[in-house]
Amino acid sequence: MRNAIEWFARNSVAANLLMVLIMGGGVFLVSSIRMEVFPEFSRDVINVSMIYLGAAPEEVEEAVCVRIEEAVLGLDGIERITSTASENSGSVNIEVEAGADIRKLLDDVKARVDAITTFPVETEKPIIREITNRRQVINVAVSGPADEKTLKTIGEQVRDDIATIPGITQVDLVSTRPYEITIEISENDLRRYDLTFNEIAMAVRRFSLDLPGGAIRTQGGEILLRTKGQAYRGKEFESLVLRSRPDGTHLRLGDVATVIDGFAETDQSAQFDAEPTAIVQVYRVGDQNVLHITEKVKAYITEAQQRMPDGIKLTVWADYSRILNDRLDLMLRNGRLGFILVFIALTMFMRLRLAFWVALGIPISFLGAIGLMPFFDLSINLISLFAFIVVLGIVVDDAVIVGENIYRHYQMGKSSLRAAIDGAQEVSVPVIFAILTSIAAFSPLLTVEGSMGKIMKLIPMIVILTLVFSLIESLFILPAHLAHAKMDRKKDGDPPRRYTIVTLWQRVQNGVADGLLTAVDRYYRPFLEWALQWRYLTLAASVATLFLTVGLVGGGWIKFIFFPNVEADNVAAMLTMPQGTPAEVTEDAVRHLEEAARQLQREIEGEKSGTVFRHILATVGEQRLRAAQSQTFGTSSAFSSAHLGEVNIELVPSEDRNIGS
Repeated sequence: MRNAIEWFARNSVAANLLMVLIMGGGVFLVSSIRMEVFPEFSRDVINVSMIYLGAAPEEVEEAVCVRIEEAVLGLDGIERITSTASENSGSVNIEVEAGADIRKLLDDVKARVDAITTFPVETEKPIIREITNRRQVINVAVSGPADEKTLKTIGEQVRDDIATIPGITQVDLVSTRPYEITIEISENDLRRYDLTFNEIAMAVRRFSLDLPGGAIRTQGGEILLRTKGQAYRGKEFESLVLRSRPDGTHLRLGDVATVIDGFAETDQSAQFDAEPTAIVQVYRVGDQNVLHITEKVKAYITEAQQRMPDGIKLTVWADYSRILNDRLDLMLRNGRLGFILVFIALTMFMRLRLAFWVALGIPISFLGAIGLMPFFDLSINLISLFAFIVVLGIVVDDAVIVGENIYRHYQMGKSSLRAAIDGAQEVSVPVIFAILTSIAAFSPLLTVEGSMGKIMKLIPMIVILTLVFSLIESLFILPAHLAHAKMDRKKDGDPPRRYTIVTLWQRVQNGVADGLLTAVDRYYRPFLEWALQWRYLTLAASVATLFLTVGLVGGGWIKFIFFPNVEADNVAAMLTMPQGTPAEVTEDAVRHLEEAARQLQREIEGEKSGTVFRHILATVGEQRLRAAQSQTFGTSSAFSSAHLGEVNIELVPSEDRNIGS
């Protein structure tokens, strides 16, 4: 290490190339780093869900959940199985043991579940998938005084338009009912035309399809034959032939039945700011950039709003990228402010050139860590930005120690080169151990298991990378810069200089340095000598302080909160009525909650508190926010049924309002 320090100090070109490589690599690779609101990872949970329409929770448990549990029980790699039976659906979560191959287990679960032959006929095909914390980026609310079909049609167009934007691949349309064509036949009509229900069902299956008819080879080429008979609209179903009469006439489905081209009889509905709505959800997948996706979606909304029918509005709802933007701005502000404050503090004791090179350790260390983030599969998200903010306060400690010691050797009369070599070598061992001590303090977070471990490991990885580059900068780059710097050295007998800005600042530095030395000699040194003389008393006081601190925490005087409460920008009321409650009753309760929210809005804004509420989304038959939260924490349960409802209020950002959420 000592030889390496001396070599870099004597070869400033190599040190500068190293600095350019670190900073240039960080600037060049920052655009390739994945940007996301929250780190995306596997939850080590396999979910099996199945629809069983018309079934009560008890029936779902017996016919679906229990049979799935019995089928997968005993597979290697399963830690725990939990089931949720609700009206019309069942869900089974299979938690995977640490270290187990989740892909192999997923294949085994699929094989076992597909082999079950005792599911009721009314159940739909099971959906088996690995749970990941898929995160929404931004939502678009399509709202206005229009009927359900019009809103869904416009919502589908908006969804398709956004999906075609380069860089956006996953877009969903939610809070709308699925299309369904209903064929209603009365018993009297069946008797009148001497038909059976099965005969009509078979006719629909037989004629509503497309069939290839082979090929005809001719001299001009090959002609492919295909029968186009698939029906997609209600009128097309009405024209299906049920029976051909001897006189050449046909009995069609429309003559016997009533065909309704509408929606499935589910209980889902939503209102956005008291108007019917359809919600378009935009997700980030792969290496897509959250901020770029948000910019493109907002640009599309501005452009597409001009093409919307009268009364239809496109509104941004739940823009999660704002959280990342705020944290990114916080880190940049703290970085700039930290650099300025460190530079000012150092100039109080060091020469300007020395203070500048020491403070430059902040951007060098940060850019070095950023440059290595893609190689460790790290992304810029809320957790990694928090880690950068944490390490900001300790990243230049080693550079301060090395720079100050080099300056001390220079003041002893040595040349700049010799002072840089001797000063850096003298403190190299304590500086290295100081960095290793900080790394050791964060390293235990790398061993945390489970979903929390996958989140928490980002903090030590960012901190360790930053501290390593801080060590490289302080021992190899900084001495090379100071070895060739011209630092003024005041000698006895020098003639007085003219007063300039530099000389005036040097007088301020001398005054600060003299004051610090006075404080050290008058207060710190006598206290240190006293503490060393009464070493047993000092040790006893330290132990007593330790026990007092532990007692304050254990006694509850100092609160311990793992995740402190932070100011939220959403207030949500989640309504759960008794099982079997009709959707109309649930809707009345949701409207009551929504009206209470609007009354509160009028009261708050009437007190001249300014605008507090942005938007209110009320849903009946589902709890979208609760479902998103359950997926975030590694579960996947059904939160859609007639007895469920939700009112979600989006507030203006906390910094723009004077009332807490």
